[in-house]
Amino acid sequence: MHPRTFLLFVAAPILLSATLSCQTTSTAPAGWSFAQSASAAPTWSTVEHTTILKDFRFGSGESLPELKLHYLTLGTPHSNAAGHTDNAVLLLHGTGGNAHSLLNPLFSNVLFGPGAILDITKYFLILPDDIGHGQSSKPSDGLHAHFPAYDYDDMVRSQRMMLDDLKVDHLRLILGTSMGCMQSFVWGETYPDFADALAPFACLPVQIAGRNRMMRYMAIQAIKQDPAWMDGEYKAEPIQGLRTATELLLVMGSSPLQMQKQAPTRESAEKYVDEYLKRAGTTDANDLIFYVNASRNYDPSPHLDRITAPVLWINSADDYINPPELGIAETMVKRMPHARFILLPISDATRGHGTHTVASVWKDYLADLMRSTEPKP
Repeated sequence: MHPRTFLLFVAAPILLSATLSCQTTSTAPAGWSFAQSASAAPTWSTVEHTTILKDFRFGSGESLPELKLHYLTLGTPHSNAAGHTDNAVLLLHGTGGNAHSLLNPLFSNVLFGPGAILDITKYFLILPDDIGHGQSSKPSDGLHAHFPAYDYDDMVRSQRMMLDDLKVDHLRLILGTSMGCMQSFVWGETYPDFADALAPFACLPVQIAGRNRMMRYMAIQAIKQDPAWMDGEYKAEPIQGLRTATELLLVMGSSPLQMQKQAPTRESAEKYVDEYLKRAGTTDANDLIFYVNASRNYDPSPHLDRITAPVLWINSADDYINPPELGIAETMVKRMPHARFILLPISDATRGHGTHTVASVWKDYLADLMRSTEPKP
C-alpha cells in the first residue's frame, strides 16, 4: 500500500436525482435515487447468501435471538501467501436500498466488467442487505415498531460478523454510497486495519443535524402523526403519512438542473410528481421510520484521526443533502491522515445526491485509488 496525504477539490461532473441517503428499490420510496431505476439491471451471476447471527445485541441494549443478514457475491475470493483474503470488496448501499441497488447498470456496467476497475474475474464483490433492508431482518417481518432501534454502528458490526462467517479476514476496498458512505467512515474508525482503502461517496463525517435532520424528522413525524399509523400496528399502510414523507425525500434527493430538464413545463412537472407518488404505498411505514432514523446518533467526527487507510471521499456540488456551502468537508478531510476529498461541480452529468451511483463520472478517481493502494508483492 502507498499511503498518500492530499486535499483536492476538483471540477468535474456527475448524474442522478432523488435520494435522501439511498437507492430506489421495489420497497423503497420511489425516487430516493433516480439512478437506481434509470434502466433495467443486467444479468450478473450473483450468488445469494444468508448469515444468521445468534443473540445479536444492539447498541440500544435491545437484542434479537436471531438476526438474519442476506447478501450477494460476485467473483471468487482469493488469499495471499500469508493466507489472508486479498481481493474482497465490500459495496454498501444507501438508505432504503438493498443488495441489488449497486447492480444498477450506471454503476455495475462501468465497474464490474472485463478489465474494469472492479472486474469480477479479479475481485470478490460482497453486496449486503443491511439491517432493516431487503431480505435481512427488518420491522416489517413481524416486530413492527418493536423492532430494535438499530443504528449505523450496529450495521457495521453486523457486516463485520457477516464477513467472519464468510471467512473474509481482510478487504481490498470498502465503497459506500450515501448511508454506505457514512458506514465507510464508521468502518475506518472501528476497524482501521481491516481494509486497504475506503471510498465514501455522498455524505459528511459529522452528526446529522441542521436541515438534513429536520427533513428526516419531518418524514418520520409525517408517518407517526397519520392516524392510520396506530403506533406502528397499522392494518393498512398510513398512506397520507407515507405520501408526505415521500414528497420530502423527493426534494432531498433532487437535482434542480436535471429536474428542470425532465419537467420543463407545469404539466410535465405535475405529472412527474403524480407518477412518483404512486409508488409511495409500496414502502412499509415502519421500515422507513427505522431506516431513516438509523442515522440519529451517527457522528464519526471526534475520531477521524483513527482512519489510517487511504480515503477517496467524493461529493457532488448539487447534493441537497450534503451542500458544499457548509464548508464541512474542507475541515474534516484534514483530520484523516491519508484522505483525499473531491468536490464534483454541477454539470449536465451530475444528478444531485444520487451522483454516487453514476460511476462514469468518478471512475477515474477510483482507478487511481486502486492503483495507489495496490499491495506490494
